[in-house]
Amino acid sequence: MLPAVRTSGDPFEIPQFEMTARDVGEFAEELRGFHGQFSDCFSRSESRENFYRYMSGQFSTLERKSIEPIALRVDGGDARVMQHFVTDVVWEEERMLSKYRTMVDHDMGHDDGVLIFDESGFPKKGDDSVGVSRQYCGITGNVDNCQVGIFAAYASPHGYALVDKRLFMPERWFDDGHRELRRKCSVPKDLRFKSKPQLAAEVLRQTRHEKCLRFKYVACDSAYGQSPDFIGAVEEDPQAVYLVTVANTTLCWASEPVVVERQYRYRGENRTKVVLDEGEKKPISVNAYAKSINNYFWYRRTVSEGTKGPIDHDFARKRITLCKDGLPDREVWLVIRRSVSKQPEYTCFISNAPKTAHLKLFVWLCGLRWPIEQAFQECKTELGMDHYEVRKYPGWNHHMLTCMLGHFFLWHMKIKLGK
Repeated sequence: MLPAVRTSGDPFEIPQFEMTARDVGEFAEELRGFHGQFSDCFSRSESRENFYRYMSGQFSTLERKSIEPIALRVDGGDARVMQHFVTDVVWEEERMLSKYRTMVDHDMGHDDGVLIFDESGFPKKGDDSVGVSRQYCGITGNVDNCQVGIFAAYASPHGYALVDKRLFMPERWFDDGHRELRRKCSVPKDLRFKSKPQLAAEVLRQTRHEKCLRFKYVACDSAYGQSPDFIGAVEEDPQAVYLVTVANTTLCWASEPVVVERQYRYRGENRTKVVLDEGEKKPISVNAYAKSINNYFWYRRTVSEGTKGPIDHDFARKRITLCKDGLPDREVWLVIRRSVSKQPEYTCFISNAPKTAHLKLFVWLCGLRWPIEQAFQECKTELGMDHYEVRKYPGWNHHMLTCMLGHFFLWHMKIKLGK
């Protein structure tokens, strides 16, 4: 069962996806209209038709939705031609994504919309597919041979959708030993290594620059919340409010410590450095701080409905000063979620929300990871997101784009039908 936040006073509730095959049983004309909006993103009519055929196959009841089964299923399909279309034909992706995000805003846009960042792994057996490496794969929960995509999702009172993607290219893919493989996989020559948080920051800046998708809140896990690159990108917009998971080992002070300038000599020169004032306590981990909070400051909230009934957690919030290189950095909210058990587990978040923010806002934001996780599940089970067999860089991006478009198209039908 999907999580449904139950706390009162939430900014809004995100609807769940509920449609049946009967609802979309005669949607071919609608799909043609949807595809027509991207006609100027392809230079040839053959490409436009293959774009339609490929997405039609993704909506089919095929058990395996890779190129060959799709080509055999749809009218006019040709496996070799479709393979060439997906992997080698030039798509105007930036224009397609800009059009798409505008469409998302038209159907789902809200001034208090949320951008959610997460990654998804795609296990692979061989080593010849672009970006494949032994790395952590969320699907298996282990370090496996896989590709990893960085995705952004949008959520609002009207629904949720994936709105951008980046293929994570491990650093070793840019060494001299991979030069020939990069060529075979059509990796752009100007592509350079970027960490996962840097890719997410790139997506965030691109979305903000376009000004076609309204959002106020940003949520992600600790892989991004720990990154100065990503947090810096969020804070470029003074109106954006983030809540990000941080590692329990993150250091902080309960109140800002006093610092002083200290003179010292180095190689015959007088220099100055900033240090903690004598008597100031050392920073402690957010986990240790959470465990020290008196029960008076904890609030029990029902956050979702599980298969066995309501799921409760205890929440607390405190203003803290983060530690960076042994010195005070910036003041933020520390939000702690504690499990209700004999040996409670603590999950810690930080947020730049205003000092006047209420606890109910943080409780709501803590539960906002499910739309992107659900979008992954729906794209994989319904649209063959993980069925692809393409090896090249353009092919991976084209396939993921069609999955994103297909998922949104179903949401459009749901909104159109008033479901």
